[in-house]
Amino acid sequence: MGRLFGTDGVRGLANRDLTAPLAMDLSVAAARVLGEAGAFTGHRPVAVVGRDPRASGEFLEAAVVAGLASAGVDVLRLGVLPTPAVAHLTHALTADLGVMLSASHNPAPDNGIKFFDRSGHKLPDEIEDRIEGSLGQAWEPPTGAGVGRVREAHGTVEHYVAHLISTLPVSLAGLRVVVDCAHGASWEVAPEALRRAGAEVITIGVAPDGLNINSGCGSTHLEALRAAVLEHGADAGIANDGDADRCLAVTASGEEVDGDQIMAILALEQREAGLLAADTVVATVMSNLGFRLAMREAGITVVETAVGDRYVLEAMKEGGYTLGGEQSGHVIMRHHATTGDGVLTGLHLLAAMARRGVSLDELAKVMTRLPQVLINVRGVDKTRTKTSPELAGAIAEAESELGDTGRVLIRPSGTEPMVRVMVEAASQEQAQAVAERLAGVVRTALG
Repeated sequence: MGRLFGTDGVRGLANRDLTAPLAMDLSVAAARVLGEAGAFTGHRPVAVVGRDPRASGEFLEAAVVAGLASAGVDVLRLGVLPTPAVAHLTHALTADLGVMLSASHNPAPDNGIKFFDRSGHKLPDEIEDRIEGSLGQAWEPPTGAGVGRVREAHGTVEHYVAHLISTLPVSLAGLRVVVDCAHGASWEVAPEALRRAGAEVITIGVAPDGLNINSGCGSTHLEALRAAVLEHGADAGIANDGDADRCLAVTASGEEVDGDQIMAILALEQREAGLLAADTVVATVMSNLGFRLAMREAGITVVETAVGDRYVLEAMKEGGYTLGGEQSGHVIMRHHATTGDGVLTGLHLLAAMARRGVSLDELAKVMTRLPQVLINVRGVDKTRTKTSPELAGAIAEAESELGDTGRVLIRPSGTEPMVRVMVEAASQEQAQAVAERLAGVVRTALG
């Protein structure tokens, strides 16, 4: 797998790349590294462990819990909850470590492990490197009273829903909303939060069986949500991914609202409420050029980062900023969360509709998306993306052709074995042609 930790924890095909022994070893190593760093000094350590509903999460959860307990860490099992809920509860329950088992938007056979520190933030790169470096090292496990104890946590859904509702500035009464939970971790939390907020709720993707997560539903497949919004005459549709750290939306007319548009809407909302620190929003290099232009016109600064919500959060923390996110729907509202939170984002997007008394179609006009084409090229050596002279020449030629009216971005995926080719241009036809040409170069140069 190369370096185990990617931009969003350790991911791979469950029981092939990500095995029970590896999950146990990672948990032991995490406990040891944090203990050596002084995170447990003066008290008996406690960890919380949550997962999404995918079938492999059951045996991986057992392995993680066993590893932590064998290293002397008491464990609270949270059960099936969104990733941001685990991050929130890590801090709220004063745990020393949080662990989430999920592969987010990936298909059911994949899984992953994310670690959170006691503040609910993802562990920094240097700590992840130390954990990886500690794998397989000899250690002296505790015995007797020194081993960790395991308990089930209770009332976690209620706790988290109450937190979400407490952040809303207005009621959602009068809004009819379809929510697609991707047969994932938000299947219980998202509908309950929306109902408690006052909305009339229609649900899809709320019957997880361990194998249907993200399958033709959720934020990566908006067709079912669009159809349900139109069928029920809903005011909006909200889609989460498998672990509910993403949110995309569909308008009453069936138009998609992506993460850039959501960030633009929320940026204006926060600025009007005096909550947008330094009139700045943090976005990644993947955000549409139309988003940057809209923010510039509104007098809002955009700080750019590498792809990955961890890098967005790092920039937010460093600059003291309050809003950031990704086109994919990871949106971090730092007043209320330590990571991307799809349920929270959906609630606040709907709150903007309710507060202003306008449709989501109208709100989404805050920016115009330039045509953008994304091609994922698999079966190539992504490690040579930045060193291939042939690819560099093709990129330079494409950038010269597009000029100021477009943009090229080619990058190795941080979570999957592929290279992403993204092109923006003045027309869809030009964007498609340039993207396909560059994808062909990637295949030949890196194949």
